Amino acid sequence: MDKLVYTAATGLKAHMASQAAIANNMANASTIGFRADRVVFDRLQVSGSGFDTRTPASEEVVDADRRPGAVMQTGRPLDVAVSGDAWLTVQAPDGTEAYTRRGDLQIAPTGVLETGDGFPVMGSGGPITVPPAESIKISGDGSISIVPVGGDPSNPQVLDKLKLASPKGSDTVKGLDNLLHVRGGGVLPEDMDAKVQSGALEGSNVNMTQALVDMIENQRSYEVQANLMKSAKDMDESAASLMRMPS
Repeated sequence: MDKLVYTAATGLKAHMASQAAIANNMANASTIGFRADRVVFDRLQVSGSGFDTRTPASEEVVDADRRPGAVMQTGRPLDVAVSGDAWLTVQAPDGTEAYTRRGDLQIAPTGVLETGDGFPVMGSGGPITVPPAESIKISGDGSISIVPVGGDPSNPQVLDKLKLASPKGSDTVKGLDNLLHVRGGGVLPEDMDAKVQSGALEGSNVNMTQALVDMIENQRSYEVQANLMKSAKDMDESAASLMRMPS
């Protein structure tokens, strides 16, 4: 059997994985703060005897598109849009720090301030807990002020401050949980100059037009690999017919 079939099979597998990544981006086109996955194809060099006439392919989601999404005004006090390159610090399920641009904050029944997807928001001393209050406000520097139940509305109390981190100079990677992590572990330094916009949300940065174009191109490449497998099958059948004994 011609080894072309194995090369085509790796191409089919890579394009199927790429199609899944593109579909995931399209599915999250309306997810707050989502960063689109970036897919990269590469060649796998195989050393051995003979000519290098067959090069398998590989596919990997290496990073996320770091461009900001469009900011939408909501007027909700707990909605924040992080400005610039800073990221909002949250607590990952394993207890470590992770980072997100999702700013649709909410208060859990336990009083913990969480993102819309349920990750506790970190402050200067750990996860932020909000006591019962009549009102809550988030300032431009990330400071959280509340008016306690029965308190004076003209004298709000500063509860904590959102921890805003800067990824500049650090090796970061997007995880399967859609959070940004420091590669190999660790934490990002706090960005003391970072600002947030209260009453607004940053949308997904997925470009639906480009995603549709990528899906069509990926589908056509998949068809090319499928045709290569068919050609390998035809060549194998032709070689087998030459080896048949005459009747």
